Amino acid sequence: MPRTTDATPSALPGAQCLADLDPPIALGALDGRYRGAVAPLVDHLSEPALNRARLHVEVEWLIHLTEHEVLPGVRRLTEEEQARLRAVVTGFGAAEIEELAATERVTQHDVKAVEYLLKARVREVAPAPEDAGLAELVHFCCTSEDVNNLSYAVMVRGAVRDVWLPRATALLEQLGDLARALREVPLLAHTHGQPATPTTMGKELAVLAWRLRRQLSRVEDAEFLGKLNGATGTYGAHLAAVPEADWQAVSRSFVEHLGLTWNPLTTQIESHDWQAELYADLARFNRVLHNLCTDVWSYISLGYFAQVRGQGTVGSSTMPHKVNPIRFENAEANLEVSNALLDVLSATLVQSRLQRDLTDSSTQRNIGSALGHSLLAVDNVQRGLAGLDAVPAAMAADLDANWEVLGEPVQSAMRALAAQGVPGMEEPYERLKELTRGRRIGREDLVAFVRSLGLPVEVEERLAAMTPATYVGLAPDLVDHLP
Repeated sequence: MPRTTDATPSALPGAQCLADLDPPIALGALDGRYRGAVAPLVDHLSEPALNRARLHVEVEWLIHLTEHEVLPGVRRLTEEEQARLRAVVTGFGAAEIEELAATERVTQHDVKAVEYLLKARVREVAPAPEDAGLAELVHFCCTSEDVNNLSYAVMVRGAVRDVWLPRATALLEQLGDLARALREVPLLAHTHGQPATPTTMGKELAVLAWRLRRQLSRVEDAEFLGKLNGATGTYGAHLAAVPEADWQAVSRSFVEHLGLTWNPLTTQIESHDWQAELYADLARFNRVLHNLCTDVWSYISLGYFAQVRGQGTVGSSTMPHKVNPIRFENAEANLEVSNALLDVLSATLVQSRLQRDLTDSSTQRNIGSALGHSLLAVDNVQRGLAGLDAVPAAMAADLDANWEVLGEPVQSAMRALAAQGVPGMEEPYERLKELTRGRRIGREDLVAFVRSLGLPVEVEERLAAMTPATYVGLAPDLVDHLP
């Protein structure tokens, strides 16, 4: 039912206020229009996912302390007790989300709410009187940032490895397949927007695939760092509580138990440098993908690709003939939004006043949006590529209309002959410039020029037989560099 309030004005006078509807309407596009494309990230980078990760860290820390007998006289948890505590994490759902929300309304502190929830569960798992103090090992010697930094590392690692990387890899494989399929299709290149040395469509797509592959490799090799060393990174509380423990070894073994790389030197916060490095690599992947979008958009505009019709889409609300390249345009926009967020994350997270300020806390809550817009762009590019048909005839027509591009091989052959002492080959560049610059020539013009040069017979026949479509060098073979 609608919830009405007098406090929220409607955007249109007299209209129902959309902010008062129940269930709530999403403010952002990722949780509204594009929810389907980015939904898998919710399991990793949403607020409930953060609280579940915090519970995971707290449970594992409690088990780690008891399993390694860090505190003298504290018994180990049984396998059944450990399983029941880990089930608090695996069974985390709507009831726990509501419980945490209710607790946080009182504590006004999200990590403390997680601590209280787990303490209650520990008392249920180990209710014996002699275990009454066991719950106090929840969050033992931890500052909130000990839990948060590990939680974010686990979350981001999962989001990148389980969601983003598989989608990006699938896009790369799709692009590689398209490049291989079009390896032999000749294409008039354009440098500075002007006709240039011919290539093949496959080779040009392979260039983009190669660039994307390098950035993907960097993301695949990303390190995810973590720390657990107290309020200012000194193990002060740890040493005061249990001075005989090797707290650095305990910290390192715990962080590595979570599958993370231990950071031995921090302030209150883990320095987030690994996040900045990762987000820079993601942003660079996005920028190369943006380049792919603009290039494919341009090829569509030139008629080199046709967009598959019959998919039920409306290209224009008024022009029935249009099939707009909306997938690539949508991807461009989302890549730009993603990069704006990733750049802010990279710049902000590496900065912290003295031993701690809170800017990173608010900033990190936007990681999901940054990856979400990138994931949405990847989805759009995949769908865009799937809707393309190459039009070799259009590419061939442009090649045939630009015979002047063969001025390059002719003057290059003349240079080689001049260097070998063949007479009559002087100033080849200048002579081809006079023939081709500022005007169109056809096959007859070029062949007549070649036959007038006095070239050795073999060279003359080779150049006279050349066409823009055959002047592609090793372009088809270069596609084989793709894995």
